[in-house]
Amino acid sequence: MPVSGSILGNAVRRLEDPALLTGAGKYVDDLVEPNMAHVAFVRSTVAHANIGSVDVTEALSMPGVVAVYHAGGDDLGLPSLQQFPAMPETLNLPVFATDKVRFVGDVVAAVVAETRAQAVDAAERVVVEYDQLPSVTTPLDALSPDAPLLFVEHGSNVCFGSTFPEEGDADPLVGAEVVAEVTMVSQRLAGVPIETNGILAVPGEPGLTCWISHQAPHAVHGAYAPMLGLEPAQLRVVCPWVGGGFGPKAGPYVEHLATAAAALKLGRPVKWIATRSEDMVSLVQGRDFVMTARLGVSADGKIVGFDGSVVASAGAYPGLGAILPTLTQMMSVGVYEIPNVRFKATGVLTNNTTIGAYRGAGRPEATQLIERVIDVAADKIGMDPAEIRRANFIPPDKFPLTTPTGANYDSGEYEKALDAVLKASGYDALRAEQAQRRANHDIKQLGIGVSTYVEVTAPVGLHIEFGAVEIHDDGAASVFAGTSAHGQGHHTAFAMLASEVLGIPMDKITLVNSDTDRVPRGAGTMGSRSLQTAGSAIHVASNEVLARARQVASHMLEASAEDIVVGEGGLHVAGVPAAVLSWGQLAVASRDTSKLPDGLEPAPLRHELDFDGTDSTYPFGAHVSVVEVDTETGQVSMLRHVAVDDCGRILNPLLVAGQQHGGIAQGAAQALYEWMQYDEDGNPLTANLIDYSIPSAAELCSFEVSNTQTDSPRNPLGAKGIGESGTIGSTPAIHNAVVDALSHLGITHIDMPCTSERVWRAIQDASK
Repeated sequence: MPVSGSILGNAVRRLEDPALLTGAGKYVDDLVEPNMAHVAFVRSTVAHANIGSVDVTEALSMPGVVAVYHAGGDDLGLPSLQQFPAMPETLNLPVFATDKVRFVGDVVAAVVAETRAQAVDAAERVVVEYDQLPSVTTPLDALSPDAPLLFVEHGSNVCFGSTFPEEGDADPLVGAEVVAEVTMVSQRLAGVPIETNGILAVPGEPGLTCWISHQAPHAVHGAYAPMLGLEPAQLRVVCPWVGGGFGPKAGPYVEHLATAAAALKLGRPVKWIATRSEDMVSLVQGRDFVMTARLGVSADGKIVGFDGSVVASAGAYPGLGAILPTLTQMMSVGVYEIPNVRFKATGVLTNNTTIGAYRGAGRPEATQLIERVIDVAADKIGMDPAEIRRANFIPPDKFPLTTPTGANYDSGEYEKALDAVLKASGYDALRAEQAQRRANHDIKQLGIGVSTYVEVTAPVGLHIEFGAVEIHDDGAASVFAGTSAHGQGHHTAFAMLASEVLGIPMDKITLVNSDTDRVPRGAGTMGSRSLQTAGSAIHVASNEVLARARQVASHMLEASAEDIVVGEGGLHVAGVPAAVLSWGQLAVASRDTSKLPDGLEPAPLRHELDFDGTDSTYPFGAHVSVVEVDTETGQVSMLRHVAVDDCGRILNPLLVAGQQHGGIAQGAAQALYEWMQYDEDGNPLTANLIDYSIPSAAELCSFEVSNTQTDSPRNPLGAKGIGESGTIGSTPAIHNAVVDALSHLGITHIDMPCTSERVWRAIQDASK
């Protein structure tokens, strides 16, 4: 609930929207520099092959061509890219494929020309001879003894492995009266942000400025500077307006490096903007897990143990995706008390695009697995899906706690969220309607899916972030954040926090982020971490700025610092609002020794810090999805989706609801529509938005979202993340709803996406 007299907890319109709606915000492709050249990449058209030769003769003769770079000729001299530190260097991604290509989209050459059209035309004239090799494109096939090896010198297609517990192999299901089992696929997805990837590299003093559509400018700055042969001070990375990220814009790219190196070598600005198909096929994709779960329960639904395994594709060159199964392992017990757990995770190399972070990154897969198998268990023992969950929740008085798999949960009231969503959805009435449709043998059957989840935000050490607040001589303020905005509403949220403490109107507060020259450090934006980390830093910094300003004002107004209060436009003595010192006056005075009390050194009215939340936070929630399945055609229609998400203390319910709606839509897309498909030779079959299905607003129902609020003790705001919760909670709820609609026919599982064809085939198979 909003605090009385406070801006916090109230719906405040986004400061970002006017520029967004009027087109005033500039994205990378809006930026134009004098004498700017353009890059087009020559990419492999086969998934696995030895390179015979690369002939660039005709390309060099094309109009407007400035240079053609490739490994066998005029090279840029760049080292290979280690996409994730834990991976062996033998699995690095070369900027240009040398002796072998390993997926359709592998970069073979780069053409630089005066215009984008000229670069594309010339790239089509580069002739590459391939000696095709057998391909492997699915996780399980990569483990086959006769599977082709992507890196012969590595000796295996396995690039990562983890087992829990590390020692011992006792069966965790001993004593179970019923064992439920499911094997399922969390299919490969394309990220598809509205703005594709891109970079504009501009050489100059002292070295190079790179404008990049990215989520973590400081991370790529640290990676790119040494690879480009630059000192850190010689490279500036700026993210202008960024049109969405969802994870695929969180890592490094050889395309960025090649463009930047070309700019340095040519001494002129060079731009690369990915086409839609290039962005979908050649950069980073998500998910691609094959998962198995066995859940042991007693006859009354109490969980005895959980036995899970995951085989995950890392793609051709392993990055973050290779180790994402560790997050799946850590979060595999979900919201439940599970006394015995065994889990095995394996990451494998396949001849398709690298897997990286994608909305949730390892945590959705954990929820998908436990929420599917608990529904299977409920069906086997004849128990309501909501009630089997209730019977196994971790109770509120157990928090904080460390789960068997090592997650340090901070706080949770799981039953409260479930009760709220059951009430909001009218759950009992829905079950009654479902029973009536079944009794009537209706063609359109009702499915009701339940999902209760917990997720981890600010994971894998991302609980530390830079933040600062500075007051300017004109009385305006700037807030600085090490996070990087790409649509979430950071300006609004961070301005609210500073305004709440300082009383400065939000429209006089500027957000500075996404610029390595103006913000000294930062981890960027991913893992639903920004408010709890950067927001907390700005909250603390605002209070420190206020404390210094009170010291200055107390000296100038000849009053005790404890009697100085925030008023309209600045600070004054309590009860004497007419004698106010404006924020501009205080900013000037803060640097003037003559106006400072003894012991206070002159300095800008500014404070900066690295806030440390000490650990991750763990949002949770409960979703109910209602679908209608046409048993004659297999068509699935979403009728309702009800979500109760708990992200701790809510700063701005308008921003939270927006994240909930976007997350649910993305979850629905995986459950019902999206699937990055390849043929047996590794050719992508869904390489653009003609073939790759995504839902429009017309396919989605109107979402019903609300919240419970369970504060986190790990930051002064009590906040947890919300950016990925909607996706994590909605996907299994919708998936469960589709299966639930057909469970009376004997159908126990359908893999995602639950397309009309898959659903129809399941119905036909069940009727035989």
